[in-house]
Amino acid sequence: MLPRPTRCFTPRLLASALVPSARMLSGMPPSTPLVPPDRQPLLNARRCVIKVGTAVVSNPDGTLALSRMGALVEQLVELVKQGRQVLLVSSGAVGLGRQRLGLAKDVVANTANVIDRQACAAAGQGILMSTYDMMLQRMGVTCAQVLITQGDFLSRERYTNLTETLDRLAALSVIPIINENDVVTGCHQLDVQQVFSDNDKLSALVAAGADADGLALLTDVEGVYTKPPHEEGAERIKVWTQNMQVEIGEKSTMGRGGMASKIGAASVAASGGVHTVVASGFDVANIERIFNGNDVGTLFTASDRPNKRKRWLTLATETKGSLWIKPDGISKMMLGRIIHGGDVASLEGTFAVKDVVSLRSEDGEELARGVVQADSSALNAML
Repeated sequence: MLPRPTRCFTPRLLASALVPSARMLSGMPPSTPLVPPDRQPLLNARRCVIKVGTAVVSNPDGTLALSRMGALVEQLVELVKQGRQVLLVSSGAVGLGRQRLGLAKDVVANTANVIDRQACAAAGQGILMSTYDMMLQRMGVTCAQVLITQGDFLSRERYTNLTETLDRLAALSVIPIINENDVVTGCHQLDVQQVFSDNDKLSALVAAGADADGLALLTDVEGVYTKPPHEEGAERIKVWTQNMQVEIGEKSTMGRGGMASKIGAASVAASGGVHTVVASGFDVANIERIFNGNDVGTLFTASDRPNKRKRWLTLATETKGSLWIKPDGISKMMLGRIIHGGDVASLEGTFAVKDVVSLRSEDGEELARGVVQADSSALNAML
């Protein structure tokens, strides 16, 4: 069973102004009884994020899947014509670069070969972006490249700059083409917990941070199944619910995701207030079906959207340490009051001023996350 995203209270050190929930755009397709109620928010979605993986944009030999990419672009343009704001998270640079550089697939598929994968990303990102730009320009739509690193989420200032830039591009009817900047962060430390380790999680963080209303996570299968879809008895799960357990098959060889990654990312996006569907990208018409509210793929229904600061703390940060809070301190948190050094029973980790830490009860349960105003040495001296 996959872990659920951390829930937290909002003590004063976490408080901020509320962010508006999903907005409805006049002129969008009207409500229809043919749309299941739980899919209605997707029909009404104004800001839409679409994520496509390596298997969608490239062929098995590493070359561009031009017909599929062309159909994908037509789907994106159609959403724009409907008055929606569109953001695309696209994998594929490493696979395309591998083919251009003439490297063996099994060499690049080995995540330990960091430099080779970064070199492939450098060669492939230009191919990927120029293809999108050419196709979209011919259909009268402008796109913009946005390359993201782990640090863009870990830093509150950079996170705010990123989300505000995406807001502005969307307002200008420009489609951001988003990818991890693998040339400099290229697939390193994959076995160490990071804010994101693949574009599935990246798309979820982007969707939640950019106040998206809907996210389409396109993959190489028709949705989440009770077991690998090629096995007898596998059934598509129409609506995901908490505590579901499924059998996970093998992940992509050129990409870094897999079905476990899709489920985890979709759960993160949903907890950030984004209605999310995992569906097949081989039939790119699924994009239209998803945002028409049709019953395709697997739906992860959105929770109430937290305010933007709380989303950053719970979804887009990596804690540098933990503070175990005394019962009186927990009572202060519940009342939204400031926590002082005297409220801390013990601490773990080494952290600096303004680092994010986990606030825990004495039995170890994470209650909240916060930004500390004293480093670990100074706080230790208060205990």
